Amino acid sequence: MRLRALLDTEALGLRLLGGEDELDRSVRGVMTTDLRDPSRYLSGGELVLTGLAWRRDASDSEPFVRLLTNAGVAGLAAGEAELGDVPDDLVEACLRNRLPLFAVNETVAFATITEHVVRQVSGERAGDLAAVVDRHRRLMTSGPAGGGPEVVLDLLTSDLDLRAWVLSPTGRQIAGAGDALPPRVGAQLAGLHLAATRTGRPGPHRAEVDGTAYSLFPIRNTGRGTLPVPARDVRESVLSDWLLAVAADAGDWPEARLDLLQGVTQLIAVERDRRDAARAVRRRLAQEVLELVQTGAAPAEIAARLRVAAPVLLPGLGAAPHWQVVVARVEWAQEDTGQPGGRAAQALLEEILVDPAVTGPDSADRIAVAYTGEEAVALVPLTALASPRPEEAGAPEESGAREQQDAALHADALLDTVRAPLSAGLGDDGRLTLGVSAAVHSAEGLRGALEEARHARRVAAARPGPVCAAGHHELASHVLLLPFVPDDVRRAFTARLLDPLRDYDRRHRAELIETLEAFLDCDGSWTRCAARLHLHVNTLRYRVGRIEQLTGRDLSRLEDKLDFFLALRMS
Repeated sequence: MRLRALLDTEALGLRLLGGEDELDRSVRGVMTTDLRDPSRYLSGGELVLTGLAWRRDASDSEPFVRLLTNAGVAGLAAGEAELGDVPDDLVEACLRNRLPLFAVNETVAFATITEHVVRQVSGERAGDLAAVVDRHRRLMTSGPAGGGPEVVLDLLTSDLDLRAWVLSPTGRQIAGAGDALPPRVGAQLAGLHLAATRTGRPGPHRAEVDGTAYSLFPIRNTGRGTLPVPARDVRESVLSDWLLAVAADAGDWPEARLDLLQGVTQLIAVERDRRDAARAVRRRLAQEVLELVQTGAAPAEIAARLRVAAPVLLPGLGAAPHWQVVVARVEWAQEDTGQPGGRAAQALLEEILVDPAVTGPDSADRIAVAYTGEEAVALVPLTALASPRPEEAGAPEESGAREQQDAALHADALLDTVRAPLSAGLGDDGRLTLGVSAAVHSAEGLRGALEEARHARRVAAARPGPVCAAGHHELASHVLLLPFVPDDVRRAFTARLLDPLRDYDRRHRAELIETLEAFLDCDGSWTRCAARLHLHVNTLRYRVGRIEQLTGRDLSRLEDKLDFFLALRMS
C-alpha cells in the first residue's frame, strides 16, 4: 500500500506534518517503538509508530530520524498523547531527511493503525502472489517448469511470511523453502494427514507437533499420473497423494487466502504429473524385464534387456550393477476400490524405496517399479562396489561381498521409515506387506530373486499389523514354513498346547504363557530365565512344572520345546 492511502482513512486519525512529495512510498509493514536506536529491528519499508518516549531534548530528534532514514523506512507517525503536539525539532529533522511525518490523534490507538496496515499489506501481497501462482500455472501447463515447487514456496515465505513444505505420504520432504522440516516432524504430519483424509473430511486439516500448529493441504493427483481421478477410492488416493504442510493455523483465514493455497496445491500437482510422466520409461523397462523373468525367458535375453535398462536407471555408471527385487502388495478388508491393488502398491513402492535422507521430487529416478494385478515389483539397482581397503586387498571378493551387503536394502530399515505414517493411511481395513530379496549380480539370478522376494512377502503377510516386511535372510528359518500352514491346522495345534495355559492364567493370574516364552527365549537356562522374570529359581521351577502338568509335555525334551516354540509363533 502507499503512504497516501493512510491519509484517506479518517478512522486512523493521521495528520500530515511534512513530506508531501514522498507519499507514493510503498508500505511493507508496521513497527511500534520507543527505542533510541530501533534500526536493528528494521528491514525497510515500514511505517514506524512512536510515542516519543525516546526523546529527552531537541538534540535527540536528528539522530533518531537519521537512523530511520538509513534503515529505509517508509514514514514516521508520532503520537500526540504523551507530549501534545509533535515537537518542531522532530518536524524539522524529518523535513531535512525527506522522511514523511504524521501526527497521530491521541484518541487513536497504535493497534488500530497496525491492524489496518497489516490487513491492507497482506491483502495486496496475496493478490500479487495469486497473480504469480496463476502465471506459473500457465507456464508449467504449457511448457517446462519454471523452477518447480520451490519457486512458489519461496514466494509464500517472502510475501506472506508462511513457511511451507511439500511432503510425500511417508513424510519425506519433496520441496521446501528455508530450513528443512525434521524427518520426525514430517513423518508425524504425514500420519496425521493420512488419518484425517481417511475420515473423508475436506482439507485443510489442522495438526500440532511439538507445540507448532500446521495446516495440511492435500495435493490431489490430477489424473495424468498414477491413479485416475474418476471412480478413485479414497483408500487408494490417500496412499499416493502428496501434501502441503504450512506452519500456520488456517482456521481463521479469509476465503481469498484459502483459495490461494488451493491454487498452490494445484500448481504442485502439475509438477507431480510431470514427474510421473518422466517415470514412464523406467516403469516400462521394469515391466518388460518382469515379463521376461516370469515367462522363463533365456538369461541372455534378460541380460540384454538389463543392459538397456542400466544406462536409464544409472546414467554414467557404464556397467550393469547388482540388482535387488522388492515385492509389495496392498490389500483391503473389502476389495471394492475399483482399482488394481498393484497400482497403489506401485506408487507406494516408488516412494518407500527412496533414500529418506534425499529430498526432491526426482530422487527416485533410479528405481523401476512394475505391477501385475495385485502386487508391485521393484527392480532396484545397487551402485558399483567401492575399491577394497588396503588391509582387505588380499581378499577382494570378501571385501566386495561385505560392501555389497552394506549397500543392499534391508527389510527392517524400510519398515522403520514408513510404518508409522502409512499405518494411519491404511487404517483398520488395509495392509501393506513387503518382501526383499538378496542382491544378485546377473540375469540368471533374477528369477530366483523374484521368487525369494515373493516368499518373503508371504512371510510378512503372516505377521500382525497394517505394515509388515520380511527379508531374504528369514527364509532360511522356520518362519518360511509358518505362512503356509493351513489356518485350521494352526488353530488346532496352538489350541492343544496353549489353551490350557491361557485358561489357567485367566483363573489364577499365574503368567504361565509369559514364563514359557521367557524360558524358551533363554534356551532353557533356569538362572537366566529367573533373572529376566525377577523370580526365585524355585518359583520358576514350580511354574514350569505346572506348564508340564497342564499340557502333558516335558520341557527338558527338544521335541516338546520345539512344539511350544512353534505354537507361540503361530498364535
